[in-house]
Amino acid sequence: MLPRVYLAGPDVFLPDAAEVAARKKEICAACGLSGVFPTDPVELEELLALPEHRRIYRANEAHLRSCDAIIANLTPFRGPSVDPGTAYEVGFMRALGRPVFGYSTDARPFVARSIAHVGEAVVRTVEGRWIDGDGLLIESFGLVENLMLDCGILESGGAVFVLHAADPWRDTEAFARAAAACAAAFG
Repeated sequence: MLPRVYLAGPDVFLPDAAEVAARKKEICAACGLSGVFPTDPVELEELLALPEHRRIYRANEAHLRSCDAIIANLTPFRGPSVDPGTAYEVGFMRALGRPVFGYSTDARPFVARSIAHVGEAVVRTVEGRWIDGDGLLIESFGLVENLMLDCGILESGGAVFVLHAADPWRDTEAFARAAAACAAAFG
């Protein structure tokens, strides 16, 4: 049986989410993986009586538990950072002890995106630290994302792949690299 891989990310919000999911599943299959998209059906009787948001939550957690690894789209979503639902799913899989792989189609490090997001209110201290308009430190390790995400991915045995893409939501090159690395981790 092929390793099952949860395909996390804000891709579910795209108007052509089903087509994007199908393309990513094709890439997974070519690598010897079985891709599981968050909107794939789940057979859980207890879901029927729940409101929609709880059904989605429970279905996604059921998918996560059924998967051997996760490939997470870390491309900034509605701000300088990863989609919060995707961040949750990365942490969930890390807590389950499963391999985590990530990718982003925005090549700027987290610090650069954060500075651009805050804008003119950012100042640099004499020690070289970046501070926002509220006097709060901006994390500046040069990582793709917040250190907990980057380090969690690396500590799981996974990796993060970053490539700039003209169409950040539909370009699949960085995803394909993450899928190939995930497949290699399963031998």
